[in-house]
Amino acid sequence: MSLAGARLSFGDRTLWENLDLDVAPGEFVAVLGPNGSGKTSLLKVLLGQLGLTSGTAHIAGTAARAGNSDVGYIPQQKSIDEGLPLRGVELVGLGVDGHRWGLGIRGLARRRRIVADVIEQVGASAFANAPLGSLSGGEQQRLRVAQALAGDPSVLLCDEPLLSLDLANQRLVSKLIDRRRRTHNTAVLFVTHEINPILPLVDRVLYLVDGQFRIGRPREVMTSKVLSDLYKTEVDVLEVRGRLVVVGTGDAMDALGTAGGHHVHEEWR
Repeated sequence: MSLAGARLSFGDRTLWENLDLDVAPGEFVAVLGPNGSGKTSLLKVLLGQLGLTSGTAHIAGTAARAGNSDVGYIPQQKSIDEGLPLRGVELVGLGVDGHRWGLGIRGLARRRRIVADVIEQVGASAFANAPLGSLSGGEQQRLRVAQALAGDPSVLLCDEPLLSLDLANQRLVSKLIDRRRRTHNTAVLFVTHEINPILPLVDRVLYLVDGQFRIGRPREVMTSKVLSDLYKTEVDVLEVRGRLVVVGTGDAMDALGTAGGHHVHEEWR
């Protein structure tokens, strides 16, 4: 996927401009930044749901457009009504030619095979036939990953897929996504505030703050100088026992989604 000279504005407010980004097949890029910095809007541009103010966006070899079957999308974790009758297997099935009707007998048989296969890949076979509302957040999110994989995408766009999950499920979902990109050479763009579970997996980081951005390898971006420049206030990045600790003023820590004036980032190799 690629953006060239990309600018996105709403009225007088520019979220980002002059953004050039190329994500290669098999590359894992994390998108970080405070709320309102344009992270989700970036995904909407690539999904064809939002037009750029200027510049170009291409994904899976074509201009960004809605309904591109080469793109898999994993949304934020949201609460589901316990009374919703939709089963997990039916949710996953929406990812297989979900925009088409009248698949025919052969098409339906193929659809069932694909659904069963991706459910098995994410380890959800034991609960896939249960109503979604009866499942835990981690179980629901595994099924959302399966839904995104059902169309065999070459690109995965992930919008806070770890939100509201406990640490064990954050790591599990992260590993499922990473395994897909490694086995199928799938490009991954991963919006998150929960950087710790994915930091060992990430190739590059795109950091968006207040109309500015930085792109680079984690050790190039997650530095005192870069974060201080972006937030326009002093932010320190320290290494403690093989882990990175980000320390700054209250405003910067709020923007980083932290509490207590510090944030720990697990070490990457």
